[in-house]
Amino acid sequence: MTYIVGEACIKCKYTDCVEVCPVDCFYEGENMLVIHPDECIDCGVCEPECPADAIKPDTEPGLEKLLELNATYASEWPNITAKKEQLPEAEEFDGKPNKLELFSPKPGTGD
Repeated sequence: MTYIVGEACIKCKYTDCVEVCPVDCFYEGENMLVIHPDECIDCGVCEPECPADAIKPDTEPGLEKLLELNATYASEWPNITAKKEQLPEAEEFDGKPNKLELFSPKPGTGD
């Protein structure tokens, strides 16, 4: 099992989770974070730290596409190991539905 970052992170990008990760398995795109599934040690300390409730165990049903998204972008995006300010529009987009469809990252763009 691993944890994944879900669509709730898109356009929010809170980084509270990054600060507590003991293995530095978070990677940063322009509008969201992802977790590298091969690096995650399944400790779960990041999950309660996310204000947007974007971090989920990959065992929850329906997360296959997001697990693939996390794996793909973790190999393309830079590693993030320190907390940063959330995106300026975070409060506006926190809790909005269908963000994956509207703002899905594109391969090779860092977005």
